[in-house]
Amino acid sequence: MPRIDRRALDRNLGLRLRRAHGAVQRHFLDHFAGLGLTQKQVSVLWLTGDHPDLAQTDLAGALDMDRATTMALVHGLEKRGLLVRSPSATDKRRVAFRLTPPGTALLGEAQAAIVEHEAWLKDRFSPDELTTLEELLARIYR
Repeated sequence: MPRIDRRALDRNLGLRLRRAHGAVQRHFLDHFAGLGLTQKQVSVLWLTGDHPDLAQTDLAGALDMDRATTMALVHGLEKRGLLVRSPSATDKRRVAFRLTPPGTALLGEAQAAIVEHEAWLKDRFSPDELTTLEELLARIYR
């Protein structure tokens, strides 16, 4: 196989971010394959577990997703019996989401896997580098 010079491409920040995202995504998928969860699904379960009266709009805003994508995630988790919808405890006009016992159990497994996944990622940086990286990444998505 010929060696391909990527010099110009390697100066492309968007490509570097995509490659980094790909590496993180592959590691995530390897560690979560047995749980059958995506990063977005883990996020929905986690927020629902931490805030058991969240509605679709709340989740969408907290995860920077549109409402349709959020609802598709909720439907999938609901079909798996991991969360349920019910009237909000604070506002009966809203439909809120709550984890089921199997959802709570799966979230516990996912949180344990996240610890390993995060350690794999964070071990690549010194504490100061990690702080800087987190601040720089936040500039992109905020």
